[in-house]
Amino acid sequence: MNRAHGNLTTLKIFVLLSFTFLFSCSEKQTSVRQKYSIYTMADDSREYINQVDDLSSGELDPVKSGARTYPKQIWYDLIVKDGFYYRLERKTNFFLKYAVIKNKYTPVDSVALPGMSYFDNYNWVHSDTVFLASYDRKTSRLSYARINVETMKAETGNLPVSLPKSPFNSMSIGFSMLKKNKLFLGYTYHEISPTHFKTTDTVYFDRLTYPGLKPIKTIKDSRSTYPGGANTAQPNTFTDQKGDFYLLACPGIALGNNPDQPTSLYRIKKNDDELDSTFYWNISESIKNHAYGLWDIGNGKAMIRSERKDLFTGVEDHYKVPHIEFYLLDLNKKTIKKLDLPLDKGTSRQCVLVENRLVYLSINSESGNYIWIYNPKEDTLTKGLKIKDDIDYILRIEKLHEDLP
Repeated sequence: MNRAHGNLTTLKIFVLLSFTFLFSCSEKQTSVRQKYSIYTMADDSREYINQVDDLSSGELDPVKSGARTYPKQIWYDLIVKDGFYYRLERKTNFFLKYAVIKNKYTPVDSVALPGMSYFDNYNWVHSDTVFLASYDRKTSRLSYARINVETMKAETGNLPVSLPKSPFNSMSIGFSMLKKNKLFLGYTYHEISPTHFKTTDTVYFDRLTYPGLKPIKTIKDSRSTYPGGANTAQPNTFTDQKGDFYLLACPGIALGNNPDQPTSLYRIKKNDDELDSTFYWNISESIKNHAYGLWDIGNGKAMIRSERKDLFTGVEDHYKVPHIEFYLLDLNKKTIKKLDLPLDKGTSRQCVLVENRLVYLSINSESGNYIWIYNPKEDTLTKGLKIKDDIDYILRIEKLHEDLP
């Protein structure tokens, strides 16, 4: 294991100066803290963060009012927690902590993660500690980092999971889930070349001790593949109010690219360490399509996004053509219902937020960009906040502070 601390590089000096500035503004920041973070990408590929109090009405122009982020296209690993933003700087291997101060996206602290330039999966294993995991093809190394975001100190090391073997040359950690003194990891293997990408036909789950990270057992299931996708872009797992863990396996062309395998929903019960043998749902069979993204909306219900295969020509235009539909799942009855929403675009986005028994959904459609509001009790859909049309994608909508009502 390597305990890594940020050293006094030019980056670190800049970060510490910004950190001092943050404290000088902390009183003002606390008094005006907002409820929600909206992360968008404009049609010129520039990205912006807006912090707002209301998603139910009004109009937002991120290009004029948002805090510009840098470098370009960082949305796939931007983590929001307690009013701060976290991401990994690939070129320097620094894990950076940011705040929006006086409408500026400002670095406030950092920690070096030697050898880690990317991560597939993050999981808050404690209120102040995030666990990152990723595989590096260049070094054939499956690594992890455990970071205390208050002290910005990190522990890094290798995960004792079986590495890819020919014909596979890469792997993805689709989810990590902590249950008492055990860490569950879901993963899959890939064949990657300049002209080819495909995923194996098996779902893998490893159970490790925690915090020691010693292997206990490997579970395999060949009914689907790519468990959990990559939660840096979009969640595909959740733990419900009863403590049961649900996970979506995502073999569609935009993730696993093994479309002969079905998108499937699995469950691990609260007091069990194995896959629930009484619960397996072939989602592709139910909707005649693949699906991406899984969100718990409460009371035994969940949401997924699904592709319309007749509206795109291949993976090259999958992300930019409006062809995504939203479906409501009843987990107890195993029934599914399509919501009457405009077609959405963007294969992987953090686009669902649940609060006070209402579901907020960001939609990028040909008829405009809106936050839609679904009321499960009334089964109604209404338009909420409008986002200006020069925004290509509403990349992420998230709560800034879990303690706010």
